[in-house]
Amino acid sequence: MSLVVVGLNHRTAAVDLLERMTVPPSGLPKALHSLAAREHLAEVVLLSTCNRTEVYARTTRFHDGVDDVRHFLAEGSGLDADALSEQLYTFIDDAAVTHLFGVAAGLDSMIIGEGEILGQVREAWQVAEGEGATGQLLSRTFRHAVEVGKRARTETGISRHAVSIASAAVTLAGDRLGSLAGRRVLLLGAGDVGEGMAVALSGAGVGEIIVANRSQARARDLARRFGGRAIALDEVVDTLVTSDVLLASTGASATLIERGDMEEVMQRRDGRALLVVDVAVPRDVDPGVSQVFGVTLLDIDDLKALGEASLEARRAEVGKVRVIINDELDRFRLDRSARELAPLVERFRARAEELRLAEVERLAPKLAKLEPEERAAVEHLTRSMVNKLLHEPTIRLKEAAGTARGELYADALNELFALDDPRRSERRRTAP
Repeated sequence: MSLVVVGLNHRTAAVDLLERMTVPPSGLPKALHSLAAREHLAEVVLLSTCNRTEVYARTTRFHDGVDDVRHFLAEGSGLDADALSEQLYTFIDDAAVTHLFGVAAGLDSMIIGEGEILGQVREAWQVAEGEGATGQLLSRTFRHAVEVGKRARTETGISRHAVSIASAAVTLAGDRLGSLAGRRVLLLGAGDVGEGMAVALSGAGVGEIIVANRSQARARDLARRFGGRAIALDEVVDTLVTSDVLLASTGASATLIERGDMEEVMQRRDGRALLVVDVAVPRDVDPGVSQVFGVTLLDIDDLKALGEASLEARRAEVGKVRVIINDELDRFRLDRSARELAPLVERFRARAEELRLAEVERLAPKLAKLEPEERAAVEHLTRSMVNKLLHEPTIRLKEAAGTARGELYADALNELFALDDPRRSERRRTAP
């Protein structure tokens, strides 16, 4: 069985493809069940954010399992599977684990070192567990990845002074306008990114923060915390007439502001320009809005340059994080090998005990003549001899766990003692 990851991210796909691939939180359970029902996928986790959509899976057959994932992604995006394959990356086993560790540590983000991704990795794993889509392997892998993400941020400066998607959007808006001081800002979305934007805006001296969200209660809560006010979604167009900036970050699956809406807004603004920063994937604002006179529309692609500039301050920390990832990958290998060897050692010892008991049974007529103390002595002697013979091979196996030598030992043990031979088990079951 193989551990694989198949997906795409902000470096390999344009925004329009990313938004077609995005699975909203409300759609995760259905998507996970669809994946888990595929013939060659034994365990699955689906990680879908504004920057990536990736499927992590334990496959029963590598190539067939990868095809199962590709067809799932193609069906979800409405694209041809063969055409989509050219846009996807695939990693297997150690490379898949290394990739996940890098994602959790923030090395694969548009804004290197940003903090949101660690929570997103944890949430994707927890949702998959809740839906019964994971097993021991993926749960251990994701638990370890979360540990790697925490260690990277604790032991290095990778997240020091790092900007998040939320703060980057606010910074970008401030750069475009010269300053956000005294500006009236409409936040469309009150989720984690919207909350991050509110935090950044409160430090930028904005004049007023207005929050619109599908959940009115959440909008009111966020607005109250930052001294702003909340509005309903059907009030957004009217509110834009007197706003300076729109920051959009909802998890909606469909566009919330169409070009026609913005044309109406601009007609009522008497020529005053409007800045729109839409970091939602799928986009909240129709891309055609960029053609409306007086509107400047920025999206996730416009944050990439800011991400590169942010990286320069922490480039030296990337190498330190990679050292941590390599160290944790070695630990993960050892742990996985030890877990895989445990059943092998158990079968090895069971095989030896089976042979011991068979010999004792063969000599049963002669042993029956012995006194109970003498029979107990024979039982003790044979068991002790078997344990002593098995002790050194068992120790060598455990010491070599996680290495090529360990795999060689395991293969040899399987072959020499026919530990995986189903015919031996069948003979044992049918023996009189």
